Amino acid sequence: MKVKVFADKASLAQAAAEQAAKAIRSAIAQRGRARIIAATGASQFEFLEALTKMPDIDWTKVELFHLDEYIGLPMTHPASFRKYLKERLISRTGITRYCFLDGNESDPEQMAQRVGAELNSAPIDVAFVGIGENGHLAFNDPPADFATEQPYLIVTLDEACRRQQVGEGWFKDVSEVPRQAVSMSVQQILKAKEIIAVVPDARKARAAKACLEGAITPQSPASILRRHANTSVYLDNASASLLSEPLRAAK
Repeated sequence: MKVKVFADKASLAQAAAEQAAKAIRSAIAQRGRARIIAATGASQFEFLEALTKMPDIDWTKVELFHLDEYIGLPMTHPASFRKYLKERLISRTGITRYCFLDGNESDPEQMAQRVGAELNSAPIDVAFVGIGENGHLAFNDPPADFATEQPYLIVTLDEACRRQQVGEGWFKDVSEVPRQAVSMSVQQILKAKEIIAVVPDARKARAAKACLEGAITPQSPASILRRHANTSVYLDNASASLLSEPLRAAK
């Protein structure tokens, strides 16, 4: 794992986007297409903004999957991750190949299996992820399932996760936040050839320290990223503020 610390959110986003663009261009050059996984949430705003402005990417050759989605939330809701990706990535790039998780389907389990089969039809070149305030990876809240090989899981969101969604402004009150979601599993995320974790802001500092310096444990789900040979974690000074000096100096 490589840990990269930047002065602010803007420089973090630009550097992460440059690495992401390089991975996408390389996959297209080698195999004629790139398959990517994209995270959502407020922490990804600047990164996706920078990525969509990167030059020399043929987005028509990119296939997109996403990490998670609420169950029972329509795509028209401001918190819908389908809406988020449509507005912040697909419409800005011209991506034509994408496979959405539709949490409104009558049988979420069946939907998860169907999308999971499509996901596993070929390797994933690069996954963009974040780390939650509770250390979650996708919607794998602690204690996360580190063992299952299912591509997507139906999960129950914990209180800290649901409060984070309110804090980011997606919902007015925690009572509005769905209690369940479909989430890519930990093992599935680790199958990506490359992982780029974008983790800005002081509110992520405790989670960053636990996941980068604590034990690798289901209680800190994102700690599992340290077992992936090709992961880069992008922090700003705020999110890196609690790390030990060697990691903080990794600029």
